[in-house]
Amino acid sequence: EVQLVESGGGSVQAGGSLRLSCTGSGFTFDDSDWAWYRQAPGNECELVSRGTSISNTRYTDSVKGRFTVSLDNTKNTMYLQMSDLKTEDTGVYYCTRSLDWSSRGQGTQVNVSS
Repeated sequence: EVQLVESGGGSVQAGGSLRLSCTGSGFTFDDSDWAWYRQAPGNECELVSRGTSISNTRYTDSVKGRFTVSLDNTKNTMYLQMSDLKTEDTGVYYCTRSLDWSSRGQGTQVNVSS
């Protein structure tokens, strides 16, 4: 059974940084593709990043240059390093295996204040 657990969210001021974690079980990130989504209050879910490998990771335009995905295969954990955070980055962040929304975990809340 595929399970994902997101963590690392919190409250920061604009310009700050956070690192989100996504720990998987029932599969390995090394053999899979993945995605990060976020959902802001009242908004539809937005695809933030997707990739099949670190060298083949894509980001939505609004986070390019500020967000970076990395993997620790020894822990089967994916990270989303977020820097220079903006208020519009506020939302619940989810990781998924492939683009399978149903595989997401409980999400982790990110609040960015001005």
